[in-house]
Amino acid sequence: MKRTMITFMLVFLAVARPAEAQDAREAIKRAAEDRESSLKKAMEIEEAVLNDREKLRRSVDSLETLWKSIEEELAGVERRVLERGKQHEDLAEKWAKREIEFKELTGNVLVASRDLQVYLEQSPLTGLDPGRLERIKPLSEQGRFPGVDDLSALAGLYFEEMALSEQVRLSESRFVGRGGDERQGTILTIGRFTALYRDGGETGFLTYSPDSRKYFALSEKPSRSAERMLNRYFDGKSQVIPFDMSGGSALRQLTRSQSTTEHLRSGGPIVLPIILLGAVAAVIVVLKLRFLDRVRRNTGKYMTRVNLLASEGKWEECDAIVKRHKGEHSPVNHVIEAGLAARNEDRETLESILQESILRELPRLERGLSPLAVFAAVAPLLGLLGTVTGMIETFNVITVFGTGDPKLMSGGISEALVTTEVGLIVAIPIMLIHTLLSRRVDSILGEMEEKAVSLINIIEKERGRNGASL
Repeated sequence: MKRTMITFMLVFLAVARPAEAQDAREAIKRAAEDRESSLKKAMEIEEAVLNDREKLRRSVDSLETLWKSIEEELAGVERRVLERGKQHEDLAEKWAKREIEFKELTGNVLVASRDLQVYLEQSPLTGLDPGRLERIKPLSEQGRFPGVDDLSALAGLYFEEMALSEQVRLSESRFVGRGGDERQGTILTIGRFTALYRDGGETGFLTYSPDSRKYFALSEKPSRSAERMLNRYFDGKSQVIPFDMSGGSALRQLTRSQSTTEHLRSGGPIVLPIILLGAVAAVIVVLKLRFLDRVRRNTGKYMTRVNLLASEGKWEECDAIVKRHKGEHSPVNHVIEAGLAARNEDRETLESILQESILRELPRLERGLSPLAVFAAVAPLLGLLGTVTGMIETFNVITVFGTGDPKLMSGGISEALVTTEVGLIVAIPIMLIHTLLSRRVDSILGEMEEKAVSLINIIEKERGRNGASL
């Protein structure tokens, strides 16, 4: 291409005008110089290209070597990836087996720590050392994997509670007094069962509130004998002390005890007729006991005396005894009077008269027993009626308010149970006393019949001795 350009230029110069020949020669000269310069530069460029080509070849060789090494390294990495993948699968399989055990261990520790936390919150011993709850809180966190230190702390708290539960501790601490003010005094704890206090000259029992983590003095002071025992124990003079095995539940009942009037009032209006039945029955029983006791004394005393006088033939004195006690309207006197009045009759008639006299006095002896039997039957029926009305009231409350609040149902249930209780309390003694009085009446009747037969025998004996008439 370069040669074509030179030829073109020579042709151009040949045909150019003569005036411009000089300039053409100069231009040719410059062109030649440029050609030489261009050839030189081209050679330099060619040499540089050749050098660069060599460098590129060496670079390509180096890159090919590097590529081969990278391929070998990649193959090694792939082999290691396969090996690691297999190891990962093995480890994943092992972890799947162990994960259940770890979760079970974590769950057991969490449950044990929370149970211990609730136990410590309810423990009266925490009132003297509230910091124990802070030691258990980290173990109760969800998602925490327990370590050896955590397990040691958990076991340590369990053993600490066990050790404190068997100790009798005396310490100075604060508690809420009976007046509601917070006071400082001496607190004596007997395990987790009972807490006592002494503040000045006052000694009493304490109850523990888990919500406020404070001790509260019972509003009711212990009895004098119990307080004396507590003071002797505080002073170290005695090893005997009353304490509550229920952990305070029995002591709290002392402040909630009802009087007899309140207890009966909770049974509703049906308790009143049951009590009236019991009162009337008590009056009947008292009067009946006095009457039967007097009749029995008269039977043993007067009939024996009359039989003795009759055996001696002193009939006037026998009549005098009957007249003297006639105003008492005693059944014994009536039987003696009937027997003495018929002493001239034959034996069969005399026996009939005395038997009739005894039977005539039987209703008087049994008077009052029938009402007692009726009362003994009616009292539990009234209690059952109260039970029914109380349960009806309870179901009405359930219908309106549901079963969410047991306090709303307590009134009807209390009425149902108290009326049954009062009915049985009244009925059972009445039944027993009715049986006792019936047996006593039978005993008196037997004794009267025995004395009457004895009187008949005496009369017959005297009649045979003195003739037909007495």
